[in-house]
Amino acid sequence: MNKGVRYSLATLSLALLAGCNPASPPAKQQTTTDSAAADAVASLHVANPSSFARTEDLYLPFTDLGLAASDADNLVATLDDKAIPSQLIDRSGDGQDDTLFVQLALAPASRKQLNINTDPLLFSQQSWPAATQAELSHKVGGEWQDARYTGGTFQNVTELTPPAQYTDHSEWIRYEGPGIESDKVGYRIYLDWRNGFDIFGKKTSELVLQNVGQDGYQSYHELADWGMDILKVGKSLGAGGYGYWDDKQVQLVSEVGRHNAKVIENGPLYSALQIQYQDWQIAGKTINLTADLSMTAGSRLVNTRLKLTEPLDNLAIGLVRLPDTKLLQGDLDIPGHSWTYLATWGNQSLSAPDSKLGVAVLFKRGQLLEQTEDNNSHVAVMRPAGNELEYYFLAAWDGEPGGISSEAEFVRYLQQQVEQLTLTPRLSLKTALGQQQKAGPLTAEVALDWSERLAKSEMARQTPFYAYGGWDYERQRPSKWEYTTGLQLQAYDDLLKLRPNPEWQQVLSDVIGSFITAEGDIRTYKISNYNIDSLNTGNMLLREYQRNPQPQYKKALDLLRRQLTEHPRTRDGAFWHKKIYPHQLWLDGVYMGMPFLASYSKAFEDGHAFDEVVKEFTISRDKLRDPATGLYYHAWDEAREQNWADKDSGLASQFWGRGLGWLAMALVDVLEIIPEQQTELRQPLLAMTAELAEALVKVQDPATGTWYQILDKPNAPGNYLESSASSMFTYFFAKGVNNGYLDARYKDTALTAFEGLVDEFILVHPDNSVSLVNTVQVAGLGFGRDGSYNYYMSEPLFRNDAKANGPFIMAGVQIARLLSDN
Repeated sequence: MNKGVRYSLATLSLALLAGCNPASPPAKQQTTTDSAAADAVASLHVANPSSFARTEDLYLPFTDLGLAASDADNLVATLDDKAIPSQLIDRSGDGQDDTLFVQLALAPASRKQLNINTDPLLFSQQSWPAATQAELSHKVGGEWQDARYTGGTFQNVTELTPPAQYTDHSEWIRYEGPGIESDKVGYRIYLDWRNGFDIFGKKTSELVLQNVGQDGYQSYHELADWGMDILKVGKSLGAGGYGYWDDKQVQLVSEVGRHNAKVIENGPLYSALQIQYQDWQIAGKTINLTADLSMTAGSRLVNTRLKLTEPLDNLAIGLVRLPDTKLLQGDLDIPGHSWTYLATWGNQSLSAPDSKLGVAVLFKRGQLLEQTEDNNSHVAVMRPAGNELEYYFLAAWDGEPGGISSEAEFVRYLQQQVEQLTLTPRLSLKTALGQQQKAGPLTAEVALDWSERLAKSEMARQTPFYAYGGWDYERQRPSKWEYTTGLQLQAYDDLLKLRPNPEWQQVLSDVIGSFITAEGDIRTYKISNYNIDSLNTGNMLLREYQRNPQPQYKKALDLLRRQLTEHPRTRDGAFWHKKIYPHQLWLDGVYMGMPFLASYSKAFEDGHAFDEVVKEFTISRDKLRDPATGLYYHAWDEAREQNWADKDSGLASQFWGRGLGWLAMALVDVLEIIPEQQTELRQPLLAMTAELAEALVKVQDPATGTWYQILDKPNAPGNYLESSASSMFTYFFAKGVNNGYLDARYKDTALTAFEGLVDEFILVHPDNSVSLVNTVQVAGLGFGRDGSYNYYMSEPLFRNDAKANGPFIMAGVQIARLLSDN
C-alpha cells in the first residue's frame, strides 16, 4: 500500500467542525456498528486525570490488542456502538501498519469505555474529515543547471533523496523540504544544510499544503487567503529544530553526506514524516540521525523522535532568537519525568508588525542539561536517553481561527500541554485473546504458568542484559548494581525452585557474577554513597555464594555488610535512606536493607544483628504508621527540613502503594529468616503483619481485588490501580498465610488479589509472550518531588518494570504453594 497517498486528497474538501475537535465528527461519520458483523477485539477504559477537558491521542499497538498485523486490517473503535475517529498507522516507520490510533474527547476528570472491533463494513464506511497532512513534492520535466533546477512541474512523492548538487534555493523541492500540518498550523523543514524549521501560519482550518508553493518560493511569503510563512528562521533552530551544542553555539545538522525524506503516514487524524541524515560530521564523530515527526488532528504539536547510531551528548533543541519577543520558561522545580517548556512570545510573526506569535519546545525536565543561547537561537541542551530523544515543538499564531492572542493565554495553553504530556490518560485494556487465556479456575499450575510466562518474556526482553556491560531498557542506561536487578533475579530464583530450568539458572549466575571482580569489589557500587537501595541485590549474591562459594563473592558480601556498619542513622537508630537524603526514613529502605542484613547475619554472624533488624521495623511503625487507618506514610524527615515533610511531624503526606508494598514484603521475608524459636524477637513483626493485613483489606479495590497508587483515595482524579503495589500485597498475603504469619481467612484475599493481578495488568501478545502494565516507574521525595498527591500522579506508568515483574513472579509462586496439595 502506498502510505503517502493512502487517503485521497478529495477528503481535503470535507469541512471540519467548529473548533476542530476531531473526536466529535459529523453525525454521518458516527456509523452504528452491526454487532452481527463485528468481532470483538478489546475493551478500553480511558480516564482523564486533569481538571480540564482533553482530547486524548491513544496509540494501541496491534500486539497489545492481541492481534498479528495480518488480522488488523478492519479495526474500528466504537463508543456506545458508534464509530469514533480512528486510523491504522505505521508508528514505527518501517512501512507496515502496527498501531490503531484513536482520538477521544473527555470532559474534566471523566472516563469512558471504548470497544475495539474488527468490522469490515463499518471500517469501509469510515471517512473522517482530513485534519492532518504530510507531503513531499519535487519538480520533474525540467533540468539542472548547476545547483538550480529550471522548468518542470511539481509532483508529490512518498520518498525523496536530493541529488548532490541540491542546496538552498535550488527550486527543485516545493517549499524547500517536507511539510506537515494539522487543521491548526503547518510546518516545513528545509532539506539542506540549513535544516531550518519554519511555520506556515494558517487563517483556515482546512488543509493547505497541497497548494503552497506551486507557483514558486515567493508566493507563500506574502499574506494570502490561507495564510503565509510567518517565521524568519535564518541560521537558527527556527520553530523547534535540533542540532548540537559545542559549549559556545549550536552546530546545525549541516555537514551531512546525504538526506533522505519520507512520508510515513498521510491520514485524516495522524500524519508523519521521517528524515534521515546520513554521515553527519559532528563532535569528531560520523553519526546517522533519524528524525520521526508526526502531527495529530486538532493539535499544534509536532511529536519529534530523534534516534542516533551512537551516543552524542549535548543535543540542542530550541527556537529562533528574535527582537521584540519575551523568553518564557516552564517550571524546572519538578520531577525529572515531568514535562516542561522553553518558549518565546511576541511580535515575531512576518505577517504584520503587531501580529503575535508564540513558539515553544516541550521536553522532559530530567533530560535538560542547561538552558542557554547563542546569537541565533534560544537553546535547551538535552541529554538523550541512550541514543534517543523525544520532544515536541509548536507554534501558536494570533491569525489562526480562534487563535491565541495574549501572552497570558499562551502560557495557560503551554501549562495545559505539559500537564497532558505528564499526566497521561489512565488506561485499562482487556482483550479477547487475553480473556480467553485467562478463563478457567485458578490452580497451582495456572499460577505458576503465569509467573513462568512473564519470566520467559522477560528472559527475552531484559533479564540477561542486566549483566555488567549490558543495557537497562526500562531506565535507558547501562546496567548497574541496583535493587531492581536483584529483585528480578530473586523472583526467578524463587520460581526455579518449583520449575527448574538450568539455562535460566545459569543466566542468574552470569548476571550476578558479572558485577564481582576477582578482588571482591562490586562494579558500579560505591560504599561512600551510603545508599540503602544498593543492598537488596546482596540477597541474590548471598544465594549465589551459598550455591557456589567463591571467595570473591564473600568479600563482596562483607563489603555490603560494612556499609550497614558505617551507614548514617537517625537519632533513634533507623538507617537513612541515602547519604543524599539525610535524616530520612523511607518505607522503601526497610525492604532494601533488612532482609539482607538478616540473611547475612544468619549465615555468618549467628544472627547477631537480628535485634537491629527488628528495631528498624519497630521504628518504622512508630514514625510512619497512621493509627487511624493502619496505613503507613511513605517517609519521615527527622530534621523536618524537606519541602515534602510536615513541619510538625516530619511525615510525608500520602499513603503510597508501592512504598507500603516494600514494607509488607520485608515483613514476611524477614520472618522467614529469623528462626521460629526466637519468639520474642519475632513477636513485633508478627503483630505488625497482622495489623497491616487488616488495614490493607480495607483499601483493597472490591471490583478487582487490586490496590490503588494512593491507597486511600480511590476516587480522586487521576488515581489508578497500580501493578507493583498490587503484586507486593498479593505476595504478602499469600506468603503470610503459607507460613502461618497470617490467619487462614486471608487465603481468599490472596487468591482474589492474584486473579485481579492477571485480569487487570497482564497483556497477552499474539506471539504468546505477556507484558505486565500500569507500573509507576518511580516515586521518590525531594529534588523537585514534593510528595503531594499531584506528584504521585505525575510519575510515568511503565510496563515490564522489574519493580512489578519480580513481585508478580514471586506472588505466583506463593499462590501456587497456597493452592498446592503437596
